Amino acid sequence: MAGNQLSSTSMQQRSDLQRQIWKIADEVRGAVDGWDFKQYVLGSLFYRFISENFADYIQADDDSFDYAEMPDSVITPDVKQEAIKSKGYVIYPSQLFKNVVKNANTNPSLNTDLAHIFAAIESSASGYPSERDIKGLFADFDTTSNRLGNTVEDKNKRLAAVLTGVAQLDFGDFANHHIDLFGDAYEFLISNYASNAGKSGGEFFTPPNVSKLIARLALHNQKKVNKIYDPAAGSGSLLLQAKKEFDDHIIEEGFYGQEINHTTYNLARMNMFLHNINYNNFDIMLGDTLLNPQFGDEKPFDAIVSNPPYSIKWIGSDDPTLINDIRFAPAGVLAPKSKADFAFILHALSYLSAKGRAAIVSFPGIFYRGGAEQKIRKYLIDNNFVETVIALAPNLFFGTSIAVNILVLAKNKSDKKTQFIDASELFKKETNNNVLTDVHIKTIIEVFADKTARDHFAKSVDNADIAANDYNLSVSSYIEAKDTREVIDIKALNAEIAETVSKIDMLRSQIDAIVAEIEG
Repeated sequence: MAGNQLSSTSMQQRSDLQRQIWKIADEVRGAVDGWDFKQYVLGSLFYRFISENFADYIQADDDSFDYAEMPDSVITPDVKQEAIKSKGYVIYPSQLFKNVVKNANTNPSLNTDLAHIFAAIESSASGYPSERDIKGLFADFDTTSNRLGNTVEDKNKRLAAVLTGVAQLDFGDFANHHIDLFGDAYEFLISNYASNAGKSGGEFFTPPNVSKLIARLALHNQKKVNKIYDPAAGSGSLLLQAKKEFDDHIIEEGFYGQEINHTTYNLARMNMFLHNINYNNFDIMLGDTLLNPQFGDEKPFDAIVSNPPYSIKWIGSDDPTLINDIRFAPAGVLAPKSKADFAFILHALSYLSAKGRAAIVSFPGIFYRGGAEQKIRKYLIDNNFVETVIALAPNLFFGTSIAVNILVLAKNKSDKKTQFIDASELFKKETNNNVLTDVHIKTIIEVFADKTARDHFAKSVDNADIAANDYNLSVSSYIEAKDTREVIDIKALNAEIAETVSKIDMLRSQIDAIVAEIEG
């Protein structure tokens, strides 16, 4: 496991960067809603990253020249071809972020110049293996949008402010751990946008502390995994947490994900590049995972991580062909049309390897409701696919205060038991949300690993007992909550009451005597 400890200087540098970048993001957006404006800040950060990344690649540690100062003719056809094969794209010197930002405040055609540059970067990959990973990356960076202002002058003014703000961020020398800072800044921005966006933010971003727990569950005790997959990838935060948590060599063949929202799909691809995952080591696809899954040829996956949307509607039984789908057919029933949760779970199970694990954030209702959901639970328990169900604390996610569960699936269990963990008391209260600390995560992983029973916290239950309980997988059905009420000693309480009554009687006698004396 990777365990790079950051020095206090690095921590301070990151903290300063984060304060600075949020200040820029907040100041330059003006009256534009932050959620709408995020594409420009995130896109500018990405544009700067790939510019410096490409310049660093061309210079190849040769300090005798500065790529930004060279004429565009330095990129000959042979150099271009080699660069695209290696990096996936080409950026000519005149197109570099560094050169565009120099004249940003005085360039009357800044918005159209940027549009042309972005189109050129994307089209440079046409006909190459990287085309799918590069195409449309800047689609949401609309330099002609009225969100930037009503006139060209207004648009250019705001674009220049974003570019110069991002240019001021001190990431140090690119080759010197520069990539980590870029990736961290991007994640920080996405996290802040998500927390300020309410429900819509929670749909595309899983908080880092929960991501860390999910990644550790999915990769627990796996010395190597062939590849890692997220069927509802959002902005890629869960996949990238796995990269942060584990050494590169553990994940051998890269990162795979599918995302239905076009804007979020672009964010995820940018996020991969910003975390130094080259185009040939990731594959993020656009589309509906349930109805149009993209990675049937890539399965099985040794690690699956996912935070799918909770209880969304899907076509379900209205499409009679779905019951024959290899993903859903074994369960003999489809997830309800009003609640697709188990459709995502069965999809993940179908894509999971014989030695792998899937860790999936799940809505608690799916574990105790009847009907089709109960039949799917029966299928999962009877086939011994459920390793653990973990109940988390409420308010850990953006946009919802519900206490969600994590479902851990495995196909190689050695016993016919299912583990339940009640982690609902493990949280630290922060401003708007609760958070899991590293200590909390360590506690959960330890009990997940050793499978020992702990009063009011963890218990492994025979699958036969779960069957006898109507296949209820709700954690509270198996783990007794700690009784936090004060234990009262009735004998001592009665003695205390008797003593108090005696004192009151004595006081009354004394008062009566005083009154009699006064009246006499």
